[in-house]
Amino acid sequence: MINTRNMFVFTFVCIIATYLFMFGQEKTVQMLTKEYLLYLALIPLVSAFVFFKVKLKGFEIIDFLPNNQFSLKSSVVFFLVFQVVDYYYEDGFIGMISQWFLYWIYGIIALLLMQVINYYKNYKMIRL
Repeated sequence: MINTRNMFVFTFVCIIATYLFMFGQEKTVQMLTKEYLLYLALIPLVSAFVFFKVKLKGFEIIDFLPNNQFSLKSSVVFFLVFQVVDYYYEDGFIGMISQWFLYWIYGIIALLLMQVINYYKNYKMIRL
């Protein structure tokens, strides 16, 4: 199993480096700002995450979602399947690469959502 946090940091650096190399700085900034609605979706998730993190400070956290770690093999297979689909539907290699950041944001949203659900279940247990 790989550490999810390290995976997201590493992939973010790789995505930005690839975008800068393939598209240049202006197009990269344009592509990143185009996804502003997804950034707005992160605000309530981060707020809920911080709320539960503060409320549960000092308590032992039970992991209700023990299978929220992905193996590297399943992550790579998942990524490759979507790359084939994007290559076909997004008009080739450049269109395929342009979707990487979108998938990265979706991954952050899924990770935060799983953490918030786990913290919520812990919070409910403590309040009972």
